[in-house]
Amino acid sequence: MPLDVILLVLFGALRAIVKAGSDKSLDAALISAGGAVSALPFLAFLPLPQSAAWPFIGASAILQFAYFQLVAAAYRAGDIGLVYPLMRGCAPLLIAATSGVVLREDLSGAALAGIMTISAGVLTLALEARRGSGRAVVLSIANAFVIASYTYVDGIGARLSGNAVSYTLWMSLLPPILLFAWAASRRGSLTVVRHVRRNWWRGLIGGAGSIASYGLALWAMTKAPVATVAALRETAIVFALVISVAVFKEKAGIWRYLAGVVIAAGVLVLKLA
Repeated sequence: MPLDVILLVLFGALRAIVKAGSDKSLDAALISAGGAVSALPFLAFLPLPQSAAWPFIGASAILQFAYFQLVAAAYRAGDIGLVYPLMRGCAPLLIAATSGVVLREDLSGAALAGIMTISAGVLTLALEARRGSGRAVVLSIANAFVIASYTYVDGIGARLSGNAVSYTLWMSLLPPILLFAWAASRRGSLTVVRHVRRNWWRGLIGGAGSIASYGLALWAMTKAPVATVAALRETAIVFALVISVAVFKEKAGIWRYLAGVVIAAGVLVLKLA
């Protein structure tokens, strides 16, 4: 895998971690809106995506809406230490297992080994979970399928668009509309407005970082197999580990350090693939 693609995806993985507030549902909508606001100034300077890409932009918005709803449900059912690793660790495995059929992309044995190693490192973090349930596991696995689905949709859409940056920016506009409409219907417009007034800066910063990192990943998917890029995106957990220990002075157990070593080894294997 080309070194420039690896470095760009790893840079994009630095999206981890904007520490979210206590209201996960509204924070997700706010960060999504921040990404859309950040995209707007650049749209006039970029070509429109090719017509073949527009159905993928619509499908992506629906899948991302489903993703955020499943994230919220899974976090209510189980410890984030169980839910997040299951979602993010299983998705690259699903993509690697199906990319030959969906995209006709043949992965080398070394590439498969690298993907499996990164996913194993991410899944190792689940061993630190303090609380879990069968429902949390089911919701997490279901969301892994959603993650794999929107990764395919966006990977294909970016390739068809003719310009991965343009695709990313246009794709960012619809999800916040769906998320805010849902939040307002469930929580009330006044609650939503109050949250936006208090936390708009977090949404803008987090949204800009999120859309930039995802744009880098989609660009990389036009240059390298989708499965390998999807796995590399999960190296965000390594950066999260470093930040949590070095900046926030959190104590890390042995499983976190082991996960970091295994994920780093997976990246090395992908580089050599």
